[in-house]
Amino acid sequence: MKRNWTHDIGLRILKLINILVITCPFELCWHFYYATRADALFSQNPKIYLLLPVLFIILYVIFGRIYNAFLISYYRLFEMVYSQMLAACISDGIVYFMICILCKHFQPIWPGLLAIAGQFVFSTVWSLCSRKWYFRHFPPKKTYVIYDTRSGIEEMMESYGLSKKYAVDKVIPVSDVLSDLQMLDDVEEVFLSGIHSHDRNTIIKYCIDKGIEALVLPRIGDAIMLGAKRMHIMHLPVLQVYRYNPKPEYVFTKRFFDIVLSSVALLILWPVFLVTAILIKKDGGPVFYKQERLTKDGKVFRLIKFRSMRVDAEKDGIARLSTGENDDRITPVGRVIRKLRIDELPQLFNIIKGDLSVVGPRPERPSIAEQYEQEMPDFRLRLQCKAGLTGYAQVHGKYNTTPYDKLMMDLMYIANPGFLQDLRIIIATIKILFLPESTEGIKEGQVTAMETGNTADAADESDNEEDRKSTVA
Repeated sequence: MKRNWTHDIGLRILKLINILVITCPFELCWHFYYATRADALFSQNPKIYLLLPVLFIILYVIFGRIYNAFLISYYRLFEMVYSQMLAACISDGIVYFMICILCKHFQPIWPGLLAIAGQFVFSTVWSLCSRKWYFRHFPPKKTYVIYDTRSGIEEMMESYGLSKKYAVDKVIPVSDVLSDLQMLDDVEEVFLSGIHSHDRNTIIKYCIDKGIEALVLPRIGDAIMLGAKRMHIMHLPVLQVYRYNPKPEYVFTKRFFDIVLSSVALLILWPVFLVTAILIKKDGGPVFYKQERLTKDGKVFRLIKFRSMRVDAEKDGIARLSTGENDDRITPVGRVIRKLRIDELPQLFNIIKGDLSVVGPRPERPSIAEQYEQEMPDFRLRLQCKAGLTGYAQVHGKYNTTPYDKLMMDLMYIANPGFLQDLRIIIATIKILFLPESTEGIKEGQVTAMETGNTADAADESDNEEDRKSTVA
């Protein structure tokens, strides 16, 4: 308990220091430059002088939380600095426009750029020092990885730099643990991967009783239960689970927001559309590429994208996922517009038409969805709501995240529909636009759910031992 108090208080102090040091460059820029250009305004209302720094702090905290900018023990150094700078730059930009509005004309931008440079230096120094302090005072926790239908988690933890947070001492099949739960008594953390609900609950209850922390990879049923409504019937606690059924006001607000946001984006981005169309046309083929995709309740629609591949990319009629930079079907212009996500922009027309929403599960091609469903029938559960331009799986996963994990994340989104969640996903999407790992390609030949190693929940419905040997790799 003493360690927990020290840990929690220490982290809060570090986060407070971060907010102060990131605010300092903004405050200096504001105090010594922009504020001096609006003296008349402040002489009439001095409170405005303090309003903008406070506004910056509020915005930075909000965006910092959305971008997970303060996760010292979970994020690598680059990820921390990137997240903090993204939050700071957006906050700087919003406050800059507020200053321009108050001063009634655009102000020079160079002082703001100097402030951003200072914030980058402070963010880097803070991230280095905070990580050094944290891992010196809180060494890795002794951890057991317990698995059943999904192994390989320990390799993923290593690749994501979590070995400083969790020291994996043993990797144990669940059957061994159930036969002797006392083997967990000397461990600080357990990571439960692909374990059936009954066995998992047995272990979790033991861990709670002994004060052992547990990290659990949820299964499809768990994701669905996230949206359960708590009730009391017959003097008993009851959880009511139902198909995606958002409130009418949310549906109306979401559709209104889709139309407004897409229309504004089209008005702003029409020069990008024009230049991109001219460059693609020089290749000799059509500018747009239309493809059948699935949306709510399995409805088929024609998704529009800028063409980034050769015209004969699928001349044999077989649907194939992109393998990323090594895919020789991608044209030179296509590589650029894919990196910048420009190829996705024509989908704004799909949103206005009503085929897509701004936020929702990404639409799959019918042929590929059919292949996934042959090995993973639950994949169709993601069709409960309208497909989207961006989504929970796109923000928290990568392009080559396995279909099973994308399904899990889509179900977590579907379980809790709400405008605030959509807004968070839209804001978080900005973060992944500049991360190269978010566009990593699918491995060559990876086209089915079985090949991606995602049969974990199929084992709930079948005793076929082959379905119980899936891996993360």
